[in-house]
Amino acid sequence: MEQTSATLSIGALAKAAGVHVETIRFYQLKGLLRVPGRPAQGIRRYTAADVARVRFVKAAQRLGFSLDEAGQLLRLDDGTQCGEAAAVAESRLADVRERLRDLQGIESVLSELVHACHGASRKISCPLIATLQQSDRS
Repeated sequence: MEQTSATLSIGALAKAAGVHVETIRFYQLKGLLRVPGRPAQGIRRYTAADVARVRFVKAAQRLGFSLDEAGQLLRLDDGTQCGEAAAVAESRLADVRERLRDLQGIESVLSELVHACHGASRKISCPLIATLQQSDRS
């Protein structure tokens, strides 16, 4: 039997790809995965290529790509669009770097507040809570 023959039910596809059946249906709704025709026996069948496609989307998500970006990358999958794929990845990389800068700022502020909490005497209010209460008023 050849690799591309339709042999998997939706449950088997989900299991092979390491996702839930609802994920398969959602990907179909978003246009990331084809909806096979329903044959006379009523059970839609999927192929190994469908498993690979779902795994590709999940791998893209783990790298921070949105479903729309994963779909864009799938459309560039003919091997000749590396420049366009790189542009999508560069955009994602810029977003990741910006989030890292934001997280480093948050880490710095929290570190100072935790340090202030440990240094505060028991007779004054907690510096962390006081700072958050002041921020709430701003």
